[in-house]
Amino acid sequence: MTDAGSHPSKQFPQSAKVVIATTVALTFISFWRGAAIVLSDLASTMFYVGGVTEQAIGKSAPWFVLAVMIFSFAVRSIYMESCGMFVRGGVYVVVRDSLGPMVAKISVSALVVDYVLTGPISSVSAGQYLGRLLNEMSELMHLNFHVDPNTFAMVFGLVVTAYFWWENVKGIHESSGKALRIMQITTVMVVVLLGWCAVTLLMRGNVELPPAPIPSNLRFTPESLGWLEGTFWPQLAGVALLIAFGHSLLAMSGFETLAQVYREIGYPKLKNLKITANTVCIYAVVSTGLISILAVMIIPDNIRGNYYDNLIGGLAMSLSGPYVLRLGFHIFVVVVGTLILSGAVNTSIIGANGILNRLSDDGVLLDWFRKPQKKFGTTYRVVTLIAVLQAATIVGSQGNMLLLSEAYAFGVVWSFFMKSLGVLALRFQRHDQEYKTPFNFRIAGREIPFGLISITTMLFLVAIANLFTKKVATIYGVSFTLIFLLIFILSEYINLRSHAHEEKALEEFNLDYQAEVDTGGIHARSGSVLVAVRDYTRLFHLKKVLEKTNLRRHDIIVMTARRITAAGSGEHGLKQDQLFSKYEKELFSHVVTIAEKEGKPVELLVVPAMDPYDAMVQAANSLRVSRLVTGVSGTMSSEELARRIGLAWEKLPDPKHAFSLEVITPDRPSTFVNLGPHPPRLWPEDVDRLHDIWLDLSSDERLGSNLHHRDVLRVALMRLEQEMQGADREAIYTELVRELRKS
Repeated sequence: MTDAGSHPSKQFPQSAKVVIATTVALTFISFWRGAAIVLSDLASTMFYVGGVTEQAIGKSAPWFVLAVMIFSFAVRSIYMESCGMFVRGGVYVVVRDSLGPMVAKISVSALVVDYVLTGPISSVSAGQYLGRLLNEMSELMHLNFHVDPNTFAMVFGLVVTAYFWWENVKGIHESSGKALRIMQITTVMVVVLLGWCAVTLLMRGNVELPPAPIPSNLRFTPESLGWLEGTFWPQLAGVALLIAFGHSLLAMSGFETLAQVYREIGYPKLKNLKITANTVCIYAVVSTGLISILAVMIIPDNIRGNYYDNLIGGLAMSLSGPYVLRLGFHIFVVVVGTLILSGAVNTSIIGANGILNRLSDDGVLLDWFRKPQKKFGTTYRVVTLIAVLQAATIVGSQGNMLLLSEAYAFGVVWSFFMKSLGVLALRFQRHDQEYKTPFNFRIAGREIPFGLISITTMLFLVAIANLFTKKVATIYGVSFTLIFLLIFILSEYINLRSHAHEEKALEEFNLDYQAEVDTGGIHARSGSVLVAVRDYTRLFHLKKVLEKTNLRRHDIIVMTARRITAAGSGEHGLKQDQLFSKYEKELFSHVVTIAEKEGKPVELLVVPAMDPYDAMVQAANSLRVSRLVTGVSGTMSSEELARRIGLAWEKLPDPKHAFSLEVITPDRPSTFVNLGPHPPRLWPEDVDRLHDIWLDLSSDERLGSNLHHRDVLRVALMRLEQEMQGADREAIYTELVRELRKS
């Protein structure tokens, strides 16, 4: 738009500062990184679940472990349905929205117990592998060196916990990169192990599968029956199978991390979630399921008991081939096991951090925990709390794997059940699911979620079976759950008192105050898209921009103009709460939610100005954007809004950056305007008229082929400019008004 004359430039008030707001909520990762994070926990169970389960139910254990891994595909569907509705916060928010806040607190308390214990059991298991290998190497080399595996595992667990605490303080992208590298190395080990096992079975020829998973082949111990010892219940075939399945469910621990990682998965979210979930389940079946079966088939019965704490190590030493080669592979297995089991500590911290952050958002946890770390922008106080609890658990267990595995089992099954029950309740309360758990039937026009009901029922029966058969898990699990529940209730009570007049908790932001808008402060490339927002109830245009923008080509910057008066730009400047007030915080919290749902990062910017149109174009000019996007105004037409922004652009000092303006309205196509000199978009009849004039003029031999269409236009514009300075000016205006009415 170039209709306005030249005006003095209206710059930002000299004492005002722009605010760049950042939040950890807008850090996104690929589906490969997401799968690596979940697998660092889920796949790590292959190193200890086979031995733990066989001690509880006998030699048929691998079949039940494989059944659990196949059952994980069903649980996957539940998480995909929940995430498809974009229910932030996993178990807590799903259950809260469907069954109420108190049941939600109980559910998430059990889940936090699960995550707090995930790290210790994984790191202690890694320490057991490493400690026993050190002893074996010492004996082989005839060295007078021996470590107590439990003590070594405890110390090792503390070191690993401290390491991943710092990685998560730095941010999920850093920690997910470590998880991806760990899973790449683990995959190499799994492929080599499976191939070597196949060669071993072929060379031996006569091998037997583990006993069939039927009640007569189950061998329960008094500890594995718990309070059901001496009753008639284990004699019932169905109950016996449930008990065995419940002891094997530990193999599926870590699935809740899928819901937490979904928040971090990049665009397109649901598609990437499906890939992540399928990758996780297939990998778990191949690794945990098959390796558990192969261990029973290859490791002789008379020595397998010596390897219950490091089953894959025993499998490596029982393969066919030269001893030196087997020993080398055993060392590789221990190194990989140490890496992936240690990585499960990272996974547990990420999962617990996501849950507690959502609790804090909902006002259940004190606001103090949500304060971002100044340098990295992470919720480091939550991360520190989790790490401290895990370290205390490691010290309390003294490195005892059986004790940790029993306590760990409680939160796993109950969190799965409460999640499934919440999703089932939401099926009848909401109808915006992007994905539904399969096997839905219609009876008399009403949808019956048969698949979802079946999964929920199965999880409930297994949870009840575990409740009566796992004494340690029940006692410790219930105790820790009650402790966390009390903490959440007290925190919520304190928050309600301190925020009695606030509607809800908002996103926390790190604020960076700068003297001016420039590309150095904003992490966005030239040619970005600048989206102007002000009303958090009217963000339709932001949603459209997020949907259609390719981030490989353009970054997205969201800005709001903080209107100030001339008095507000005095020599003392503006206070922090004047530049970034509660309204800006609430506005950007809504922006974060929309961007998070789409899985695309945005840069956030607050610009103080006496005129919001000046703020928009000055920011767009300084950042060298390719497009400025606004929503429709509630007080003026799209054309008038575009005209005012165009006038603001005209007042910029030279040299001015040309860009396009897009005004998006919900009910009709967008309005596009080019700001700055640009070729006009001519009507077809005007193009024909220009061509006819050119044909007429070029027929004169004085002009001929030397005449171009641009020459005709140039002369026409010069003649119009001259006439505007004379008596014909009013007639020109009249003609233009007539043309505008036609269009």
